Amino acid sequence: MILYLLKRLAVLLASTAVAGVVVFAFMALLPGDPAEIALGVNATPEAVAALRKQFGTDRPALSQFLDWFGGLLHGDFGVSYVTQSPIGPQISERLGVTMVLVLGGMVIALLIAVPAGTFAAVHHRNPLGAAISAASQVGIAIPAFLAGILLVFVFAVKAQALPSGGYVAFTEDPAQWLLSLLLPWLSLGLVQGAVLTRYVRSSVLDVMREDYVRTARAKGRGRMGALWRHGLRNASVPVVTVLGLQLATLLIGAVVVERVFVIPGLGDLLLNGVASRDLLLVQGVVMVLVVAVLLINFVVDVAYHALDPRLR
Repeated sequence: MILYLLKRLAVLLASTAVAGVVVFAFMALLPGDPAEIALGVNATPEAVAALRKQFGTDRPALSQFLDWFGGLLHGDFGVSYVTQSPIGPQISERLGVTMVLVLGGMVIALLIAVPAGTFAAVHHRNPLGAAISAASQVGIAIPAFLAGILLVFVFAVKAQALPSGGYVAFTEDPAQWLLSLLLPWLSLGLVQGAVLTRYVRSSVLDVMREDYVRTARAKGRGRMGALWRHGLRNASVPVVTVLGLQLATLLIGAVVVERVFVIPGLGDLLLNGVASRDLLLVQGVVMVLVVAVLLINFVVDVAYHALDPRLR
């Protein structure tokens, strides 16, 4: 197990380095000069050259990359081209909001998917089980931002029970913090819960057909008892892999949902950076998102290895 962890850690570090090269190269290929954008169309060539030197964009690309990536290893994301303020504190402040949003959405997705998928599998010949499967198919077809708009219309506009947007910090008012995040959590969790329900149902159905579950039932255990004692752990192995992919999807989906609900997370910071052509800020946020996805995949691989003793 230790050897496996070391191998996966080496893959994680190598993937991070490759991701850094790709992100930097992609940003370098985008049209537009940060110095010209910051100064405007009426700037003199001398002023543009001076600002390029200040930003460091007049140096060779390799030198710029080594300075940027070396700074990332020490937690230094550089200075914003637009606001001239350090990027690292902005990202760290917004990252906490995004992680709360993503984790809350995943908790709701699991609370929906595990019981609904298990019930649909156990009662797959029952009309109610078929109805749950059909509902999950409909949920898969709805994007998170559309689910958010529908939830705002129902709960904020019509029922006037929840706020339609905005964010209140937990330290300011815990009750308002919870209310401000309920609709964003639901918009992410309902869609991902529908996707996970399909996988849970399929995995539980496969386990129910195994010989060890039949043997447990032949020894006197009920259907749910046999599944609970002998099947759920085995059914969770493929679901954990899908869960990792869904977490990555939630992280990307949060970028749009934050914009819909006016939540000051990484997605809002990223879109503001794109709008103002603050390429170094965009570069830093994208790199954080990429590393988060790589870390999620690393944790999923380790969990998969821990759950399935055959891999050890």
